[in-house]
Amino acid sequence: MGAEPFSANYSDWSKFHSFPQPFGFAYPTNQLIGPQLGFLLVCSAPYGPAYWSVKVIALGALITFAIALYTFSSVEFSFRASDWSSIFAGRQRGTCSPEAWSSGYWTNGPNTDLPALTHPDQALTFAGFEGCAADREYYWHLGADHEEQFDRFPVVDSYKWQPSSRCEVQPLDGAAMVKDMVENGGWLLLGGALTISSFLDPNLTSTPWTWTDSITENHFFSLSCLLYPHVRATPNYTENPYFDRAWPQKLYLSPTSPLISKLNFPADFSIENTPLVLFRRVDLLLNQPDLETLYQNTLRTELEDQDPNAANTTQRLFSEESTWSLSPSEYMPILLAPPPEGNFGTIVVSTAGHWTTTLMSAYRNEEAGDEAGYGIDGVKAFFKVAMRTWAGQVQEAINEYRRNGGTRPKQVVVRAYLPGHEDCHDHREPWTEIEPYRWRWYNWPWIKDFNAIFQDLLATREFPDIYYLSIDRPGRLRPDAHASGDCLHIMSGAGVLEGWSHYIWHFVTREIPGRIR
Repeated sequence: MGAEPFSANYSDWSKFHSFPQPFGFAYPTNQLIGPQLGFLLVCSAPYGPAYWSVKVIALGALITFAIALYTFSSVEFSFRASDWSSIFAGRQRGTCSPEAWSSGYWTNGPNTDLPALTHPDQALTFAGFEGCAADREYYWHLGADHEEQFDRFPVVDSYKWQPSSRCEVQPLDGAAMVKDMVENGGWLLLGGALTISSFLDPNLTSTPWTWTDSITENHFFSLSCLLYPHVRATPNYTENPYFDRAWPQKLYLSPTSPLISKLNFPADFSIENTPLVLFRRVDLLLNQPDLETLYQNTLRTELEDQDPNAANTTQRLFSEESTWSLSPSEYMPILLAPPPEGNFGTIVVSTAGHWTTTLMSAYRNEEAGDEAGYGIDGVKAFFKVAMRTWAGQVQEAINEYRRNGGTRPKQVVVRAYLPGHEDCHDHREPWTEIEPYRWRWYNWPWIKDFNAIFQDLLATREFPDIYYLSIDRPGRLRPDAHASGDCLHIMSGAGVLEGWSHYIWHFVTREIPGRIR
């Protein structure tokens, strides 16, 4: 007959005053707590065979503990809490930090045997894409809208980023990305770019032109190619090319995708209405009225410190230069909304390009001169104040979501902003080292300072759900990868945008789950 089940109730032990003393000790009942209770329980059996078996097991446990103690105290062993993250269910250790990813190099490996681009439709083949779901400025995104630059192909689309040997990253797989976006949450892409004028490349065309667009929209278009044919895009710019450039663009699961039968859909997920990816043009991360108020408050404090009688000012922060932006109160509800309206897990943001003395003309100082960026230090100081305000609002929204019972993963990743390259269309291959600027177009030479400000801000534990990804180096090494119309925007298929998607996918599915919040 087997032993009766045992129930470890503290009250069950009140009838005992002490335990047998095989190891020469006794404990009163009122001192039995935690580990001692479990240990003494196994030592209190009669002195039969079972008793000696337990004693041997206990002795083995003590020896194991001694070995572990020696190992952990060894000078060759350093304990880190993160080393234990892989033992928790549902968590996986990170295997590639942003810095390790960026410490790699470009390798050359053509996607096709075609020797030259002779028609824009061939750009998909050179890029290794089966197709692209988005259709706004289709050939411009693929770098195939200017015949005088067809000689860039096939080389420009032949490069792949090889991260550091310290990285273990799963291969880029559009189908696997779609599965993750459906089951664990999609991506909300927020970002902007500059108004690019023809002086950047005066020899490209005899007609003056101005182009306003978004690098983050470049990223959205590239994603629509990586995830094809499993996604469909809205709106349809072929049928209606007059949608504003700030109009929301979305990728939905295609009803014809062969993945559908293999997916575990969240409750209330709608193939027709639940987006996997949403792009909104948000140049500054805070809207202009909020920034104007923040500027006035900051300026008033500074003036009061200098002269209490000078605090009343009518100076405005912004010039009349065009910009598109929203506040966290407008886009955080999109991140946090449940299906069918939303199913997002990650916001990807990037900003710095619009933080200039021409847009924020209150800081413009002609006397400071070109070398000092005409007062760019003032803009950088305000950027630091504004991004702390932004991070506080974003983190509080996620905290409130959790306080209200939200359980699905929600995080924000800040992608380091990528500046442009001077005379980019004179280049036909990657650099091996980042080269310094010869001129000072826009705020490009100071982008590294804006990135450093953001990185330092998010390096603390103050904003635990906001992560900074310093993955700009691969793009900094690619002056040849720009869209044909300017030297800021990046063409799809050249590997830069696809590298962003590859690493962000890795980070949100491998690095973040391996961290203990």
